[in-house]
Amino acid sequence: MKKIFLIIILFTQLTSVFSQTTKVALFIDSFVAKNNFNGTILIEQKGIVTYNKSFGFANFPFKIPNTSDTRYRVASITKAFTSVLILQLYEQGKIDLNKIITTYLPDYKGAAGNIVTVKELLNMTSGMKNMDDGLTLEKVLKNGMPQYQTPNTSDEMLTKFCSDTLVTTPGTVFDYNNADFIILGKIIERITGKTYEDNLREKIWRPLQMDNSGLLSQEKIIEKLADTYFYRDNLKILSNDLPVYWSNWYAAGAMYSTAGDILKFANALFKGKLVKQETLNQMFTSGLGEYGYGVWVYKNYEINHTMYTIVKRPGSIMGAQAMLFHILEDGSTIIILCNTGTVSLDDLAANIADKIIY
Repeated sequence: MKKIFLIIILFTQLTSVFSQTTKVALFIDSFVAKNNFNGTILIEQKGIVTYNKSFGFANFPFKIPNTSDTRYRVASITKAFTSVLILQLYEQGKIDLNKIITTYLPDYKGAAGNIVTVKELLNMTSGMKNMDDGLTLEKVLKNGMPQYQTPNTSDEMLTKFCSDTLVTTPGTVFDYNNADFIILGKIIERITGKTYEDNLREKIWRPLQMDNSGLLSQEKIIEKLADTYFYRDNLKILSNDLPVYWSNWYAAGAMYSTAGDILKFANALFKGKLVKQETLNQMFTSGLGEYGYGVWVYKNYEINHTMYTIVKRPGSIMGAQAMLFHILEDGSTIIILCNTGTVSLDDLAANIADKIIY
């Protein structure tokens, strides 16, 4: 009798989930048609993938469609991976989050070296001058982006763009700065004696069988990688992304992946398979700017009159747009990977959340 009761409960839950899935599908189809969305949307609820569909083109000139196998530039989702590598070293006793940068990079010459802690890099409160300060579309179209349009090794990026002056007192102001995570990447390399990419491969990609993930570089030809296009307001058209060296984003934004691979990462992360629950609690502590360690953490986020905790990791570099959106108490995950900068993935993820939580 007990087994029958459990089966009835499970059937009821699944029926409710798939009923909502129909509503979600109708909403997404309408949204895509109105907003020229190109990319892949994947939703998992109660451990079941309830939606996985791709739209538009990975390559516009040749009309190559996006599919579930399409690899996308996931931009700053990379930072969540960097945070996990740092926290794994923390759990192994190889790093102290309260130690300063020069503890691990003794030859670092920046003003932050003897003041800023690893924790302040993780939560973006280093106080360092922002390496992307002043980058606007208008200025970029006129003058380019020297940070990303000139080839630099990660060591050169550290010296040229991540060793600037302090503009605020460390730990007091949130400022989203790619330099913080480039420094973290170099700390990972120095402690382990291995490249950042090798650390990702050995500690995350290979154990999770993330076979469609890697780091971008000008030298690599990556199969099934979507081209990216951004919307130029001044011309009111989609254009090819500006030429850049993607490897310059390094530990702050140089990854590519598929929606399926990002789901593998999300499931392992939120189930405590990459770092312990106690460490996750630190990572998901919402601090200044509602930022944790490499992710945004929104407490008391209202969905259909109920409060939830949202852990969100967006990414955005020109036409490369990405979103990992997880509802902590419910366990649902929304992943959106996009190769055109035509929509707000923050708004899209929030609207989808409204449809799947009831």
